[in-house]
Amino acid sequence: MEILRVENLSFTYPSSESKSLDGVNLSIDRGEFVVLCGHSGCGKTTLLRMMKKQLFPFGEKEGRVLYMGQDVAALDERVSSREIGFVLQDPESQIVTDKVWHELSFGLENLGAPKQMIRRRIAEISSYFGIEDIFDKDVSELSGGQKQLLNLASVMAMDPKLLILDEPTSQLDPIAAGEFISTLKKINRERSVTVILVEHRLEDVISEADKLVVMKDAKIIGCGSPEEVCRNMEDSSVVAGLPVPVRFYRDFPVESACPLSVKECKTMLENNFMNEVASLPPVSGEKEKRKLMELKDVSFRYEKDGKDVLGDLSLDIYENEVLCILGGNASGKTTLLKIISSILKPYRGTLRLDGEKQNKPGTKSPNTRKIAYLAQNPNDLFIRETVKEDFETVCGDDTGTVTELCKTIGVEHALEKHPYDLSYGELQRCAIVKILLTNPDLIVLDEPTKGIDAFSKSSVKTVIDELKHSGKTIVIATHDTEFAAECADRCAFLFSGEIVSCESPGDFFSQNVFYTTSSSRISRDMFVGAVTLDDLEELCRINGRK
Repeated sequence: MEILRVENLSFTYPSSESKSLDGVNLSIDRGEFVVLCGHSGCGKTTLLRMMKKQLFPFGEKEGRVLYMGQDVAALDERVSSREIGFVLQDPESQIVTDKVWHELSFGLENLGAPKQMIRRRIAEISSYFGIEDIFDKDVSELSGGQKQLLNLASVMAMDPKLLILDEPTSQLDPIAAGEFISTLKKINRERSVTVILVEHRLEDVISEADKLVVMKDAKIIGCGSPEEVCRNMEDSSVVAGLPVPVRFYRDFPVESACPLSVKECKTMLENNFMNEVASLPPVSGEKEKRKLMELKDVSFRYEKDGKDVLGDLSLDIYENEVLCILGGNASGKTTLLKIISSILKPYRGTLRLDGEKQNKPGTKSPNTRKIAYLAQNPNDLFIRETVKEDFETVCGDDTGTVTELCKTIGVEHALEKHPYDLSYGELQRCAIVKILLTNPDLIVLDEPTKGIDAFSKSSVKTVIDELKHSGKTIVIATHDTEFAAECADRCAFLFSGEIVSCESPGDFFSQNVFYTTSSSRISRDMFVGAVTLDDLEELCRINGRK
């Protein structure tokens, strides 16, 4: 039975010359698990918002969206609120109360549900989602993963028939993201709730989907079973964003179905390729690099009597390297980046830049090194009416540098737009451009690939490679293991306030079990140190087929 139908839907935002949706048609049956993917800015979020009347964007609309045969725009407010649930990308933007228990009951209270029914429902939901231990906590005490799980639980408390999620795992570490997706699968499987999920990290969801929908340039260019869409997709920029098992199969096709999961691809690899050569030859060693920054026994806490966020942490950062810092949500990565950027000062330990001990924040340092810091929220960087005007506040009339950077990172189309009219991924890339226009020596990036599709990530990687080759040092906090494996010189793992390991991506990801890459999971029983798709494919070429 059909639960949602999109008919010839087009949409244009005010003052925009191009359509955000262009003749979109889509049919979704009740109980389906649908994954929607595509480039940043292709119209995914706009399409989702057209499915819930309370979130309709303002602009010119053609066509219609039907829920259970009725136009969404004409739905009763209570029906739309109760039966169509929506989980946003940013956990903070959806939470409206101060306590976990109150957040769970907020929707039911607004629907006028009886008190006893609310008590029973939130007790049941808390048990189902395993959040009894945080039931009485302040929302401010929760990690990003806990906040997003709370958002999902709050929506599910109203017992929706249709659940829509807009990149809900973009701010979660790999383990928290996996747990969140597992919960979604459970809801879909056990409750027969229809799920429409926008996601860039497809590895964990594509094998479970009933339908894969691919968008590009405001249109749907692929729709069907995941295996069918992945096998037949011709657009190379879209293929770049498909999971590693799919891309490996497309590069080395065999007479079997296209693998969608690590398990299926592992079987394909073992059945079709030899492994006489188990590892790639070592890369010729680089010259010893000069130490740019040294953190020694650094400790930091936000409150005088509070718990240490960082404790006796030591880390060396070298000139002309890319250092990626990984770790779980609330492990202290952002705090560490702010200390590296001299925004925060540890209460114990030392931080030296070029051998000089750094002064307190806000005081003038004799060191002439320029440090640029990109925070997680790109909105904080933009204050003008257009992106171009924001860039001019940094570089003046140096349009050549702006044009070159924007072209490399793929945001030249955004220059004349208001920052808030851009998608999250587009704004994130513009934020990267803005801090690079300051020409810093040390570039500190907090989750720079958050909300960015895989094809656009390649442009970010290109910029980082060029910065490194020009002598810059880049420190990145990220949950994106695939990105870190491809662009880092070293990867550090932050746990319980200290660095527990710091090594090359090959050693780091091949020895980790959970914080690792798809290529490593697929190949580790046959090859050693193959942590990127390029590594895996090169070893397959060397060894040949059986």
